Amino acid sequence: MTRYVIGRLVMAIPVIFGILFITFALARLIPGDPCRAILGEKATDIVCDKFIRDKGLDQPIPVQFGVYLGDIFSGDFGTSLRTKQAVTEIIIERLPQTIELTIAAMLFASLFGIVLGMIAAYWANTKVDVAMMIGANIGVSMPVFWLGLMLAYLFALVLKDTPFWLPPSGRLTPGITLDNLTAVWGISADNGLYPVVTFLSNLTLLNALLTGNWPAFFDAIKHLILPAVALGTIPMSIIARMTRSSLLEVLGLDYIRTARAKGLREAVVIFRHAMANAMLPVVTVIGLSLGSLLSGAVLTETIFGLSGVGRVMYESITARDYGVVQGFVVVIALIYLFANLIVDLSYAVLDPRIRLS
Repeated sequence: MTRYVIGRLVMAIPVIFGILFITFALARLIPGDPCRAILGEKATDIVCDKFIRDKGLDQPIPVQFGVYLGDIFSGDFGTSLRTKQAVTEIIIERLPQTIELTIAAMLFASLFGIVLGMIAAYWANTKVDVAMMIGANIGVSMPVFWLGLMLAYLFALVLKDTPFWLPPSGRLTPGITLDNLTAVWGISADNGLYPVVTFLSNLTLLNALLTGNWPAFFDAIKHLILPAVALGTIPMSIIARMTRSSLLEVLGLDYIRTARAKGLREAVVIFRHAMANAMLPVVTVIGLSLGSLLSGAVLTETIFGLSGVGRVMYESITARDYGVVQGFVVVIALIYLFANLIVDLSYAVLDPRIRLS
């Protein structure tokens, strides 16, 4: 197991390097002038010439990439061309909201997707199965931007002044605040743990939980429901269909018929014997969905007014803000690779016959 993990981590190095270079090159080959995209009407030829020289954008791409790699290895992701803010600070500020949204959407998609898939497989080729699969097909077909707007309209307007009302935007209700964990724990800016604690402090639910701020905790959950449902509906539908097909295949195997012939209860047959094998492809889909949710939440964050990775990536791409785009791509790629490693390791837990060596 240890050798397998080390091997996978070593194999991830060229992958990260390739992602870095492709992103770096494509960002600079996209048509458009970063100077005029950032400065707008103030971008005269003289100003732009000085801007390009100061930022080193007049150098060949391989030279720029070498300088960028040196900065990365020293722990510096650079500075935003647009806001003059350190990219590391932007990541610490924006990434926590997207992580919370992604985890909430994935929990919703996994829980309901697996349950619905199990129900459809158990009552295969019945009205229940047909209804479940029709619902799954509808869920896959609904665009996130349309579903998000419909959810906001239904729960924020139609159900206003009812117990089912849910907030349509924001992360916390105005007036509810969170404590800064760096101040609570006495972490100064010159402490090496300061960036880590600041990152944890920006995780709204974790911050409220660690500080015992229960009004903020429950308010944050309430604000997270609609965007999580909007973002998680498509992966939920995919997981439900995958669970159904995988479980149906397993239920037709000889050992399942043997377990039933021995008089085991149906619940034991399904949960203890069938689901362990049926979960292997489902776990793979969940792992792939996690990475796609983390990197593709721009529409959901825009609709529900969340200042996460999606919005800052869109703003940075349109403004040719290379440093921010590259910094977030690296972080998302690392999380994606880590999620896939966890999925691979989970195979050995789900099926003891699999040996990762």
